[in-house]
This record gives sequence, structure tokens and C-alpha cells, in this order.
Amino acid sequence: MEKENVRFSGLKPVHFVLPVLIGAGVVAWMWADEFGNFSLTAVPLTPRTLVSLAVVIAMVVLREVGMTWRYRAITDGDLSWRKALKVCLMCEFTSAVTPSAVGGSSVAMVFMNMQGINFGRATTLMIVTLFLDELFFVLSCPIVATLTPLGSLFGNALSSQFSVGIQWVFWGIYAVIALWTALLFVGIVIKPMMIKRLLVGIFALPLLRRWKAQVEQMTDNMVAASRDLRHRTLGWWLRAFAGTVLLWVPRYVLVCALFWGLLPGSDLWLVFARQAVVWLVLMVCPTPGGSGLGEWLFTQYYADMIPTATLAMVIMLVWRIASYYAYLVAGLVLVPLWLGKKKQ
Repeated sequence: MEKENVRFSGLKPVHFVLPVLIGAGVVAWMWADEFGNFSLTAVPLTPRTLVSLAVVIAMVVLREVGMTWRYRAITDGDLSWRKALKVCLMCEFTSAVTPSAVGGSSVAMVFMNMQGINFGRATTLMIVTLFLDELFFVLSCPIVATLTPLGSLFGNALSSQFSVGIQWVFWGIYAVIALWTALLFVGIVIKPMMIKRLLVGIFALPLLRRWKAQVEQMTDNMVAASRDLRHRTLGWWLRAFAGTVLLWVPRYVLVCALFWGLLPGSDLWLVFARQAVVWLVLMVCPTPGGSGLGEWLFTQYYADMIPTATLAMVIMLVWRIASYYAYLVAGLVLVPLWLGKKKQ
């Protein structure tokens, strides 16, 4: 039970305050830039708006159901719904206070161990969640790109430079994630020792040697995980992936609901498709929870679909509250309570 204490002892008030300050700073900067054009009369308050907000709340709940279901599935039901939900919310909170490139799934083994899963097995299952999240993007992004004209997917009538930049960034990140996912698949299912030797050899190079110890530990975990995962049935993998789809798709639908309620007539498929780009870019953001970049990227990327600065700010703020700040607040309240009970 000491592992969770070690993990959380490093969390200081700055970890909670920093993402809020970054996000608030970017919002304040955008507000000041558009202050002369800001008017709440541009925000329609209709029954349709209220329905869209209800859908937003439903999508938040559905996302947690999907993530909780995935933890239930990969632990073969050894985690109750209540315990799986605790793991889910603690992962969300960790994602909110760490760089997006780190994320909550990377420390999920600590939280599963807190709920009674053997630490070695929990480490194996953590690798599974990382693999499934990456696999979702590797499979879904080409589908989205195929079904959406690239000129619309990456287009922005207000800035051709932004359009070109976001396209290069998207495909660059996608290529790295696809390569990493392939390495994970080979490493945990097919040839774990081959991947271990390859990565350790690469990180033995002078410029990369400082990370060699971490890579050795990661590949040791990968080899241990493969012994269990090789014998898993197709049904087990499909259930786990279904939970992954269920936890990611509501993030996209949430924004579609906001456009439907506040901007009737919007191209909802395009709104949905662009969310795939937004979340892929945020996956490698160096700031906690993607704070700052998320707010700026959303308003810039959807600028050609939103007629006023006021609506852009409102939609962006509701999106960030539902997809990020709500988890930060919930974690600040719930995590100390759960850890306090563990110590008693």
C-alpha cells in the first residue's frame, strides 16, 4: 500500500494550480483580443440549447461508463463497478495534473493495485490500456480522413497557414503513434524479446543513454505482460476495445451536441471529424491536461465554423469544463478522501 503514497506524495499545490493558470491565461488573452466584439446576446438560450447541455452531461457519464467497463473487462470482473470507477476517476485526475504525453493510463497500475489487483498483473493491464488507446487512434484517424474531404478536415477559411500547419502536425504525430502502437503490439503479443533488445540498443546511444534505465524497466514490463496476453481470447480483446471506443467517441459527440444546440445547421460530421485531430494533437501536449493549447487550438481550428467570437468562447469553455476542468475539481475532492480511507 505504500506505492500509492509514493506516487501522490510528489503532488504539490502547483500541480493543481498550474493547469488552471495556463488555461485561464490563454482564455484571458483570447478574451482581451476579442473584447470589443464580445456580447452574450449572441448566445441563443432556447430549449434546444438546454437539450444540448443535457446531451453533454450524458456524454460525460457515458465516457466514464466506457472507461469503467474497460477496467472491469481487462480484470475479468475482479474489479467491481465501484472499484473500477475509482480507478477511472483517479486516472482522469492524474491526466489533468500531468502532461498529456504522460496521461493517467500510464500510472493506472498504481490505482488498480490500490483496489486489490496484484501490482505485476496491474502493470500488464496498464500496458493493455496504453496499447488500446493508441490503437483507437491508429484505426479511427484514417477512417475519419477517408470519409472527410481533406480540404474541409484541415481547412480554415480564415488562415491558410494554420490549415497547412495543423495538417503537418497531425500526420507527423499520427506516424509516431502508429509506429509506437506497432512496437507495442509486437512487444506484447509476438516478439517481446526482439523489441526489448531493439529499444535497449537504441537507447544505449550516447544522446539517448540518459533514458536507458527507464526503457529497460518498460521493456521488462512488456516481456512480463506478453506471457499473459498471448493467451487471451479474441473475445477478451474485443470487449476491452469496445470499452475503449465507448470512452473516446463521447468526447467527440459532446462537441457535436454543443454545435447542434448553439449553431443549428452546422456540419456535425465535420465537427466530429475535427475532434479526432484535436485529441490526437493534445495527446502529445507538454502542458498538464493540454491546458492552454486545448483552449487556443479549439478556437482557431473551429473559427471558420463559428460566426462570432462570443460563441467560440462559450463553446470552447463548456467543452473544456466537461472534458477537463470537471475532472480536476472532482479529483481534488475525491482523491484525498479515498487516500485518507486507505491509510485508516
